[in-house]
Amino acid sequence: MSKRKNAQRSRKYSVRNRTVKATKKYKDTIFRMLFENKENLLSLYNAMNHKNYTDADALQVVTLENSIYMGMKNDLAFILDMNLYLYEHQSTYNPNMPLRDLFYISNEYQKLVVQKSLYSSVLQKIPAPKFVVFYNGTKEIEDISEFRLSSAYECQTDDPDLELRVTVLNVNEGHNQELMEHCQTLKEYAQYVAKVRKYTSLGELSLEEAVECAVEECIKEGILAEFLIQNRAEVISMSIFEYNKDEEEKKLRKAEFEAGREAGIEEGRIVGIEEGRMSGLEEGRMELLKQQIQRKLSKGKSIDEIAEELEESVTVIQNLISECKIK
Repeated sequence: MSKRKNAQRSRKYSVRNRTVKATKKYKDTIFRMLFENKENLLSLYNAMNHKNYTDADALQVVTLENSIYMGMKNDLAFILDMNLYLYEHQSTYNPNMPLRDLFYISNEYQKLVVQKSLYSSVLQKIPAPKFVVFYNGTKEIEDISEFRLSSAYECQTDDPDLELRVTVLNVNEGHNQELMEHCQTLKEYAQYVAKVRKYTSLGELSLEEAVECAVEECIKEGILAEFLIQNRAEVISMSIFEYNKDEEEKKLRKAEFEAGREAGIEEGRIVGIEEGRMSGLEEGRMELLKQQIQRKLSKGKSIDEIAEELEESVTVIQNLISECKIK
């Protein structure tokens, strides 16, 4: 009864027919392909939330299908238990996910309330959001970490008016073991990725051969076997695309680092020149001041008189006299 009630509640957030223009067709990923299957997605949800739902139809998918919104792809979005979940897969460490998710959730909410008036005196109810990134890149990170939108603010505050938190889960093989044990599809996906990396790292095979070896080995060992058999050609194509994409991003980050390093060296040189110029000006001013003090002392002026005439503190005058051993 409770599950039926939750399903009915979830359906009240029906998405009206609304065209969202895509800028181009986006190359899919194996992660998304696996979890577009409602049974697999429900299994992942159960593992994440310690639930035991069995009715996949209670899960209302609201993902932007096969499109890029504002130049960014939305992987998986769905409503269940009166909550809106945005699941993203990342093979690149990306601290900008809170800002990206802010755009995603704004778009999802617009779709949900498109036929309702936000100027009404009645409060328009919306599902609470939950943001999760499943990370399986090569950068070493903790099993569970968090990104916050407020970290991007130019002016930091302890109590920001707008906050958005993204939970980042490391789903590489050997990480988040409890989660993996409760979601067999996620566990086997991590094993598949590990095998692809193993064969590509050997350097003895072409990329296509390495992926084919990983696929063949997984099928023999019963890892995503049915999925790989049914989608073998597409999986190999996707894996090659994902690997090349990751390699290109690594090259881009390296180029950006080198460009930043060169810019930093040049900026440092310019700053050094400016600092040297300012130091020289100050040194010249001090030498002139010493000469003025010398002349005034020779005329019998007191330290207080000299300080007043030169508009300097008595301490500065005394230090300069001591430094130059002016008698």
